[in-house]
Amino acid sequence: MSLVPTTHVALLPSSGMGHLTPFLRLAAVLLQNQCHVTLITPQPTVSKSEQVLLSHFHSSFPQVNKLELQLLPSQDNDAISTDPFYLQFASIRRSSHLLSPLLASLSPPLSAFIFDMTLISPVLPIVESLSVPHYILFTSSATMFSFFSYFPSVAASTSSSDGVQIPEVGTIPRSSIPPLLLNPTSLFSKIFMEDGPKLKKLHGVLINTFEGLEGNVLKALNNGKVVKELPPIYGVGPFVPCDFEKIEQTGVTVTTPLNWLDDQPDGSVVYVSFGSRTAIGRDQIREIGEGLVRSGYKFLWVVKDKKVDREEEGEEEGLEEVLGIELMKRIRENGLVVKKWVDQSEILSHKSVGGFVSHCGWNSVIEAAWFGVPIIGWPQIGDQKINAELVSKGGWGVWKKEWGWEGECVVKGEEIGEAIKQMMNDESIGIKATQIKEAARNDISVGGGSKVAIQALKEVWKKKV
Repeated sequence: MSLVPTTHVALLPSSGMGHLTPFLRLAAVLLQNQCHVTLITPQPTVSKSEQVLLSHFHSSFPQVNKLELQLLPSQDNDAISTDPFYLQFASIRRSSHLLSPLLASLSPPLSAFIFDMTLISPVLPIVESLSVPHYILFTSSATMFSFFSYFPSVAASTSSSDGVQIPEVGTIPRSSIPPLLLNPTSLFSKIFMEDGPKLKKLHGVLINTFEGLEGNVLKALNNGKVVKELPPIYGVGPFVPCDFEKIEQTGVTVTTPLNWLDDQPDGSVVYVSFGSRTAIGRDQIREIGEGLVRSGYKFLWVVKDKKVDREEEGEEEGLEEVLGIELMKRIRENGLVVKKWVDQSEILSHKSVGGFVSHCGWNSVIEAAWFGVPIIGWPQIGDQKINAELVSKGGWGVWKKEWGWEGECVVKGEEIGEAIKQMMNDESIGIKATQIKEAARNDISVGGGSKVAIQALKEVWKKKV
């Protein structure tokens, strides 16, 4: 008698750590729920971080069936963007027809295929022809999904309006709409306009969120208040950071600042990171350094000045080049600054960390919620203003709207230092962050919303076997 679970789910992530990480965490959840998992990964990846994470995942879960989607070479019309991650989105969409033989060959037959939110139009014809039940994992908030589903119906009037009023959810002001979406020739805009109307053809949408954070939005979506006839929307988060994400292999330089954190008082450190793909300009980096010193708080700061990671030797020399020798001396007296990969969940979970200056990428927001760490939101691109508003309205963080998008202005160190003081000195923000942490843990407990959603999905998938 075979011990292989009969519920077989295949997963296809897209480009960048922000899309790959939640897919791998979802895979871990499915494995815990006795599903057989196939992971299909586009190759080659854009960054080393993605390849390293995949290697760790497969070492930790050898039972996962591993397939690769070999991407077609880039084409001239891919020049619609210079961003390597957006170019990868385009390449995966263009290569999606190669999925057909991969999916058809899988055994046991698929109960469900869950693919990235950026791949709806090219993947739908394939899964429909194979009669494979198909879902997307939406790698942002339920609020952003409500915008994604509603936007195509009002896009024509958005350029001249003050924003988008989403029924039962709220208004997304024009200043918070991702700038690329206001450019009709961008790949981002093309994905929204092509893929949004096709959501109704999916069997369901999985979102890494939970009722304690976005219960009202999930309810509005599932009650047909945002867009009629949407498929079921499942809040299956929060996805919990996993052991396989701890990078300890040879050949990759990793900074583990735990020893330094261990020496700091509880709740005294500000953690500063703008994610895996946001490169900050040199002038702004130096103002951030100035602000951190001015705040008077200890800090752990991850500096990133390149979009795509390239591990370099000589960390200290690199930092002095970026920050300047004089500022670097002052920084060393007050905090720890690194220019290489760190384990974010390891840092956010540390008792000495009392605040997080974040770009508000969705994975970072969910991790901060899970560990109960207050946020200063400093959105840089994409969905991040929408996410920052969610944190601000929830009362467990602050968002300085006047700081704008990345590159719009250089925010001075004095302002940054004052914002940090505001967050770290506000007890009510800390209390709200603790409440969000408790809600997150309740949702993945027995009877919690996430547990119920996963079980509901499994019941649906069993009927497909």
